[in-house]
Amino acid sequence: MHSVSAPRVRRTARRASTSKAAHILARAGLTARGVIYILIGWVAVLVALGHSSRQVDQQGALQMLAGKPYGLVSLWLLGIGFAGYALWRLSEAAFGVTGEPPGAGPRLKSLGRAAVYASLCYLTFSVISGSNRSMSGRQQDMTATAMQHTGGRILVGLIGLAIVIGGLVLVVEGVRKKFMKLLNTAQMSAKTRRVVELLGMTGTIARGLVFALVGVLVTVAAITHKASESGGLDKALLTLRDQPFGEFLMVLAALGLLIFGVYGLCEARWRKV
Repeated sequence: MHSVSAPRVRRTARRASTSKAAHILARAGLTARGVIYILIGWVAVLVALGHSSRQVDQQGALQMLAGKPYGLVSLWLLGIGFAGYALWRLSEAAFGVTGEPPGAGPRLKSLGRAAVYASLCYLTFSVISGSNRSMSGRQQDMTATAMQHTGGRILVGLIGLAIVIGGLVLVVEGVRKKFMKLLNTAQMSAKTRRVVELLGMTGTIARGLVFALVGVLVTVAAITHKASESGGLDKALLTLRDQPFGEFLMVLAALGLLIFGVYGLCEARWRKV
C-alpha cells in the first residue's frame, strides 16, 4: 500500500511545487509588464508635450529609468521580471494555458509572448551594460535586410498585416472585455471590479490601436520599399504626432498605454494562474 501511494504523493508534491513556481513567475512577470507600459506611456506624454527627446518605446523607457537614482536596482528587478514572464509563458506553451480551451492556438500565443519578453529581458540587461543602439533602428535594419531577398517585401508585408490583425483583435477583446475572464473577480469588491474593467477596456483598446498602427507602417514600408517607413512604438507614436491635432492624439495614445500599465498591475494581483 505504501509503495503504491508514495509515488503518488511525490507526483502531487511536484505538481504543487511547479504550480507555486509558475504562480511566482507569473506575478513577477505581469508586474514588470505593467511597469514598462506605465514608463512607455509617461515617456510618450513627455515627448508629445516637448519635454523629452527620448525614444518612445521600451528602450527609451528603460533608459529614462536608468538615469534615476534608483535606476540600476529597478532595471535589475525589471529584467528578472521579464525573465519570469518569459518562463511562465514557456510553461504555458508546454503544459497548457489556464482559462483557455486546450489546443495549439493558446500554446502558440504563449510561445510568441515568451519570445517577446525574452527579448525585453535581453534589452533590459543591454541598457544596464550601457548599450545605446536604437531599437527602432534595429527594426528598420531588419526590415531593409529582409526586403533585399527574393520575396522579402511580400514577407514583410505579411508580417505587417499580421501585426495589424493582432492589434485589431486586441481592440475587439477590449471592447468585449474578454480580459475579465482571466481575473479572479470573486476576490474583488463591486467597485474594484468596475474600476479594473474600465482600466482594462481603455488600456487594451489603446494598445491594440497603437499596435495596428505599427503594422500599418510595416506594411507601407513593404509597399513603398522604404525600410525607413517601418518601426515600432516609437515610429507609430511619432507618426501620430505629425498628424493634424497630433500632440493631442499622441497624448491620448500615451495615456492609453499608461492606463494599460496600471491595468497590468491589477492583472498581476488578480490574474488566474
